Amino acid sequence: MSQNGIVLVASVSIFSGDKVLIIRENKPTAVDKWNFPSGHIEYGEDILYSARREVKEETGLDVNLIGTTGVYNFISSTNNQVILFHFIGEVTGGFLNLQEDEITDSKWIKINDLVTFENEDLREPKVVKQIIHNLLKENFHSISVFNEQLKNSSN
Repeated sequence: MSQNGIVLVASVSIFSGDKVLIIRENKPTAVDKWNFPSGHIEYGEDILYSARREVKEETGLDVNLIGTTGVYNFISSTNNQVILFHFIGEVTGGFLNLQEDEITDSKWIKINDLVTFENEDLREPKVVKQIIHNLLKENFHSISVFNEQLKNSSN
């Protein structure tokens, strides 16, 4: 979602054992850049739902969100202010099936190996490296800090 140059994004580090999934994007603003599965939060959409939806759309996997590394606020390479909500997830179903028009590759990789990526290989490298740092330090927060979206009620 974008409003006045502010973009809301949900991003997920998906774990399977001691490895995390990264994807290579083929989007107009991120050609051949590695990133965690992520995408825009749609207007009216719950943040937690958005994170699970983006993972499913980009990878084919179903995930359970188990924590967060936090919220990241930055100016993107396209000069938008981005507020990125980054979650930690575990695979609960589905199978790896990349959204081929936007995702060209994926890897299951140990967190320690993520630090070997060069800045030019990562989408928004300062933010991705901050997320990697938090993953390495296990600087996680409870998912309970996010409340499910309240529904309008006529009661």
